[in-house]
Amino acid sequence: MTLFTTELWERFSYYGMRAILVYYLTDTIADGGLGIETTLGEALVSVYGTGVYLLSVVGGWLADRVIGARRSTLYGGIIIASGHVALAIPNAGFSFLGIVLVALGTGLLKPNVSAMVGELYTRDDPRRDAAFSIFYMGINIGSFFAPILVGIAQAWGGYHAGFLVAAVGMSVALVFFVAGRRFLAGAGEYVPNPIRPEERPAIARIFAVIAVVVAVLYLVAALVAGGFGMTTFVDTLSYLAFLAPIAYFIIMYRSPRVTDAERPRVIAYIPLFVAAMSFFMIFEQAATTLSTFARDRTELEIFGLAINPAFFQSINPAAIVILAPVFAWLWVRTNDRPPTPYKFAIGLALAAVSFLYLAVLSAVIGDGLAPAWAFGLVYVIQTVGELCLSPVGLAATTLLAPRAFRSQAMALWFLAPAAGQAVTAQLVQVTEGVSDTAYFGGIGVVGLVFAGIVAMLGPWVIRHIRHADEMEGVHTAGE
Repeated sequence: MTLFTTELWERFSYYGMRAILVYYLTDTIADGGLGIETTLGEALVSVYGTGVYLLSVVGGWLADRVIGARRSTLYGGIIIASGHVALAIPNAGFSFLGIVLVALGTGLLKPNVSAMVGELYTRDDPRRDAAFSIFYMGINIGSFFAPILVGIAQAWGGYHAGFLVAAVGMSVALVFFVAGRRFLAGAGEYVPNPIRPEERPAIARIFAVIAVVVAVLYLVAALVAGGFGMTTFVDTLSYLAFLAPIAYFIIMYRSPRVTDAERPRVIAYIPLFVAAMSFFMIFEQAATTLSTFARDRTELEIFGLAINPAFFQSINPAAIVILAPVFAWLWVRTNDRPPTPYKFAIGLALAAVSFLYLAVLSAVIGDGLAPAWAFGLVYVIQTVGELCLSPVGLAATTLLAPRAFRSQAMALWFLAPAAGQAVTAQLVQVTEGVSDTAYFGGIGVVGLVFAGIVAMLGPWVIRHIRHADEMEGVHTAGE
C-alpha cells in the first residue's frame, strides 16, 4: 500500500507536468508561456524524456552500489517536489531549473520503487505477481487523473497553477513514503553491492571517461549547430542516447563474465531492442507532436462540453486499465503465443498504423479540425501496441540478459525509450515546416517497414535463443 500510493502520486505529478509542458514552452509570453518556437519546444520535451530514462540508469546504479533503493527513492522524491515548486514560480529561469530537477529526481526514483516492491516478496511467493499487478494499476490511476486535474488547474489559473497541482501530488507521495517506512520490512534499506575500496579508482576512471565523452559530444553538437544554445543541448543528449546502448551491447557481448552460451542471446536481443526503440519513438510523441495536434487541429469539444487538449493524454492509462486483463487472459489462452519477436513486430506495427491513421485523418480534415473521438482513437491503437510490446519486453530483457548482467538488465531496457525519444528530438527539427500528413505518414511507413523486418528476423532470433539453450543443456520457454 505504501509503495502503491507513493508511485500513484509520483506518476500523477510526472504525467501532470508532462501533459502541459509543451504548451507552456511554446505558448506566447502574453498568454503565460515561454514563447519558444514549436519545433524547438517539441524537441526539448522529447529530450527531457530522454534525460529521464538515461538518469534512471544512473539512479539504479546509485541504489545498487551507493545509497540503497529507499534513500534513492526518498532523495529523488524530494528533488522532484522541489522541481515542481520551481516550475510553479512564474519565471523562465525557475522553469528550466524545475525541468532539470524533475528529470534528476525521476531518474533517482523511477527504477527503485519497483525494486522495493520486488524485495517485499520471496521469488516463490505466490502473491508476488498480484502485487506487481496492483502496483502497475497505481501507475495508471495516477497517470489517468493527472492530465485531467492539471489541465483543469491550468485552464483556471494558468500554467503555473497546473505545475503547482503536480507539486502537491509529489508532496503527497513523499508523505506516504516516509510515513509508511515501518511497513516496508527493511525493503530498500541495504546497499546490495556496495563499492569496495579497491574498486574506487576504476569507477573514478569510468566517470572521468563519461565526462570527457559528454564534453566531446557537446562540442560536436555545437559545431553541427553552429553555436551554443538549447539546440546544442538537445543534440548532445540525443547523441548520448544513441551511443549508450551501442556501448552497452559491446561491453556486454565482450565481457569475460559472459559465457559463450549467453552471447547468442545478446545478439538475439539487438533486433528486439531496435524494435522497442522504434516503438517508443512513436509512442512517446504523446507529449510532443500529438499534444500540438490536439491543441491546434482537434475539436476541443465532446457532447457540447469544452475540453482541455491535455485531457487526451488520459486515454492511454484508461485503455490500459480496461485492456490489460484482456491481454493477460489472451496470452494464457494462447499459451503465450505468438513468440516474443512477433509480439514485438505486432506492437511496433500498431504504433506505425496509429501514425498512418493520423496522417490520413490530417489529410481528410485539411484546414479544418479533427473530431475529438477520431483523434482519441490514435491513443487507443497505440495502447494495444504497448500491451503487445512493453510488458513482453520487460520479460524478454530478463530472459535474454547474461547472468552477470541480470541486475543491470532494466538499465538496458530504459535505454530503448531514451534512444527513441532522442530520435524524435532530431526528427521534429529536421522536418520543420513539413505538413502533418507527410510527417506522421512518413514515420508510419518507416515504422511499418521496421515491423516487417522484425517479423522476418523472428525465426533468426528464435534460433539464436534455442542455440544458447542447447549449449547450456536447458530449454527456456517463451522464446
